[in-house]
Amino acid sequence: MTALSPELRLWDPPVTYRIGVAMGVTANPYSGELLRSIRAAAAQAGCDVTLADTGDTVSEEAAVVRALRADLVDGVLLVPSAGAEAVINGLVRMGVPTVLVDRVAARNDVDQVGTENVHAVASLVRHLTERRHRKIGFISGDESLETSRERVRGYRLGLEQAGLRFNRELVECGLSTSGGAARATAKLLDGWPSPTALVVADESMLVGVQYEAHRRGIRIGSELAVVGYGDMEWARRVSPAVTTLAQPVADLGRRAVQMVLSRMSDPDRPPESVSLTPRFLHGASCGC
Repeated sequence: MTALSPELRLWDPPVTYRIGVAMGVTANPYSGELLRSIRAAAAQAGCDVTLADTGDTVSEEAAVVRALRADLVDGVLLVPSAGAEAVINGLVRMGVPTVLVDRVAARNDVDQVGTENVHAVASLVRHLTERRHRKIGFISGDESLETSRERVRGYRLGLEQAGLRFNRELVECGLSTSGGAARATAKLLDGWPSPTALVVADESMLVGVQYEAHRRGIRIGSELAVVGYGDMEWARRVSPAVTTLAQPVADLGRRAVQMVLSRMSDPDRPPESVSLTPRFLHGASCGC
């Protein structure tokens, strides 16, 4: 059942705007931090926030966005589910002030804010090549997400910058899930050439990589180098700590609120796409 969660108490003063936030609440490890940032930025601007959980599925996403529109929100912040863009198309067609957050789309008719992916992932590959790795595997995310496709391009760019040829046998799709990543890791390690290092495209899949390496008795950091994209607290607590690119989650939330407020005040301005720079967090999982 679709449920909306108003964040405004009855005795609060009137608000300037009502912002609907549609996202898969449990879909990503950083969803809580992102939502807290959005709430804080909205409150500072005198805005009300209504949360709708999409369950990270296209069908539920459509239902909750309809509910938000029926609840007469002034604008929508949407973390899109993987799959068709019918919901985005509908919001754009109706002229609803909308900002896509985190998962950007390959389009220029809607405001969006995400993290830079191509050059960021290329830097992870270069970090491994500087440590003499030449057989570098890549576990990609859900191929229906533009974010995943950008990170594949980053992997290929990093190889090119290091003078290495792209080898399709060193790439497997982990479907942006821990189980999918475990299966992808197994396939890569059983294949030829077997990688000495892995680049993992998102935080959800790092769990699966860790699991499969542990199951096989492979020591990450000394026998297999692993680097990934995402900022997970557990990744800094495990031994060895994981080398990752940390997304500026709080900045994503703040910027998304600023963009939707700007769209509300100036509906005719050109759509804007913003890419924030991730932060490199060095651990011992890369072997150095």
